[in-house]
Amino acid sequence: MGDTDVIVTKYTNNNGMELDSKQPAVCITERSSKPESNGVSVENGGVPISNTDEFNYEVTNQLAPANSYTAVNSCDTVNLRIGDKEFCNLPPISVPSLLHSTVQKIPNTTALAVKRDNVWIKWSYKEYEEEVLCIAKAFIKLGLEPHHGVGILGFNSPEWLISNLAAIYAAGISVGIYTTNTAEACAFVAKDSNTNIMIVENHQQLQKILEVRDSLPDLKAIVVYSGEVAVKEPNIYSWQEVKKMGAELPMSLVHQRLQTISPNKCCLLIYTSGTTGNPKGVMISHDNLTWTAHVVQQNTPIEFGNEYILSYLPLSHVAAQLLDIYMTISVGASLYFAQPDALKSSLAVTLREVRPTFFLGVPRVWEKIVERIKTVGHESSNLTKKIATWAKSVGLKGNYSRMNGETKSLSCACSSRRTSKPLLWPVANVLVFKKVRSTLGLDRCKLCITAAAPIMKETLDFMMSLNIPVLEIYGMSESTGPHTISVPKKFKVGSVGCDLCGVQTMLHSVDSDGNGEVCMHGRHVFMGYLKAPEKTKEAIDEDGWLHSGDIGKKDKDFLYITGRIKEIIITAGGENIAPCPIEEAVKEELSIVSQCMVVGDKRKFLSMLITLKVDINPDTLVPTDKLTTLAVIWCRNVGSNATTVSEIVNQKDENVMKAIQNAVDKANLKAVSRAAKVQKWSILLKDFSIPGGELGPTMKVRRPIVHKMYSTLIDSFY
Repeated sequence: MGDTDVIVTKYTNNNGMELDSKQPAVCITERSSKPESNGVSVENGGVPISNTDEFNYEVTNQLAPANSYTAVNSCDTVNLRIGDKEFCNLPPISVPSLLHSTVQKIPNTTALAVKRDNVWIKWSYKEYEEEVLCIAKAFIKLGLEPHHGVGILGFNSPEWLISNLAAIYAAGISVGIYTTNTAEACAFVAKDSNTNIMIVENHQQLQKILEVRDSLPDLKAIVVYSGEVAVKEPNIYSWQEVKKMGAELPMSLVHQRLQTISPNKCCLLIYTSGTTGNPKGVMISHDNLTWTAHVVQQNTPIEFGNEYILSYLPLSHVAAQLLDIYMTISVGASLYFAQPDALKSSLAVTLREVRPTFFLGVPRVWEKIVERIKTVGHESSNLTKKIATWAKSVGLKGNYSRMNGETKSLSCACSSRRTSKPLLWPVANVLVFKKVRSTLGLDRCKLCITAAAPIMKETLDFMMSLNIPVLEIYGMSESTGPHTISVPKKFKVGSVGCDLCGVQTMLHSVDSDGNGEVCMHGRHVFMGYLKAPEKTKEAIDEDGWLHSGDIGKKDKDFLYITGRIKEIIITAGGENIAPCPIEEAVKEELSIVSQCMVVGDKRKFLSMLITLKVDINPDTLVPTDKLTTLAVIWCRNVGSNATTVSEIVNQKDENVMKAIQNAVDKANLKAVSRAAKVQKWSILLKDFSIPGGELGPTMKVRRPIVHKMYSTLIDSFY
């Protein structure tokens, strides 16, 4: 192919600042070779949809007029926080422009892959864009209006992503809905977002929508993307029917909608999984997504067109959305989908098959990996145990040495250097590290990330001892996901990392210990809450700072989260206490503990609810009464023969109770004051879970709900 012409495109932000950017008029590069496949594959077949008539996607990158940095209506536009510093001054681009640019560069590289009937079905980037355009046309035909929602209710799949982007291409708004939502919760989201079309995975999810359909005045069509439609009614379609519909429509239909798109318009709604009341609709713009994806790429060791990512976390959550959809497109990665039972049982198998180069896990996922490794280790021979123990000591020492090897503090998390490895590192690597990484499917993973909830130091140290540093990212839906990031060359255990390039952190109302509310500024800050002007004003102040509600402190460049304002316990004596550090201290002393929650607001002292580690029913995800293998081993070590939680609780197992009290006493030694010590505790018969309602979709404890469920027990402490 010949050289492309280079033009100078002039962008003007809403304050009149002119930005120059040299970009290719048509971003075409030499066709890349197809990445090596994982297993048997077939090309994406079905209805012919290759009719992508030429369209100038540069049109979608022009900013629409705006007079405010916030918005509360889906049709509103906002000023972008474009500055004159590096990364702050990147030219804004739309989501369709981002995908089209990647398609032009690597049209034949695998974009999406899903295993069905034991065969990997793959979409190239060209096929990905073609199907998005096809479905976008069908959505318009089905009645999708600009700025109205397309609700998506199902497990991660190519159809989920294609529907998401098709909604955006048609100038609508993508609205992810958690599969664990009740019919009533689905109805609230659909009604709040003025959803015109619902995309559901299967008959189970279809039934939820049918149950509340009469309360959704804007709903015009329902599409079932997995299998045949079990309910034959008007305006209910299969995925194949919608594809066929789109293929028969002219491309001008979607081109007209694309011309109305601007980077400073809303294209995505993330509904926060609120612990009380209805969730809030977080309005995310094109620029929020494309800019954040770009700066994360600049902070991490990612290579364009040569990354493999595994999709399994709920796409209704901002972390999975940003990584699986927008970052994947931005870096030209190949996204492989796990099976729907990933978090029940199959994730380990898919990890070994896909071997991702970038892997995100919530803390509970990493804890489960640690538990599995420990269980296997317990069953090993004495010699193997000795070798593993020695190698882990080498690994922990080496990684802490690397962690402490920074020579100077820098503004971006991607800058620093490493120290040398311990002398016997190569031996430990061959005997243990490489084998463990290979067994886990992480042998080519360059970045293992944890986010969405606090993670225990014990978990981080264990993974580091195996030379698998798990690095923390911190952010929220309102910051389009990440705000700070840890990378292999710059991280600290216990810290959530350093600011992304191009963003700022401010601590508000700092106390004598250096703790203050974490406030964020940058182009990743959301537009506002849909239809909620007062809540938007509470979140974003007059100077444009997003108030996170989290409490943190800084040590040089590193941010440490020390609590959350809403979770602060104020005792009867008036002392403010953050529960998280206390809970983490207890969990570090007690390997048998699954969850613990401190209570004591307006009370004379602190108490704690404790759950034990038990086996989970793989079909329902409901905790059983049976202790895990490691929990049983712990019981034996303290002199107990218990194998179930009910045995321990009902028989008031003296050995277990004594061991837990000793651990609580040790944790209390770390307390910052007498008021921060746990005085009473109780073991609950049932572990917390998503089906039980005690945990949210990202495994965070829903404190108000737990408090309400166990109010009688809590009252009995006092």
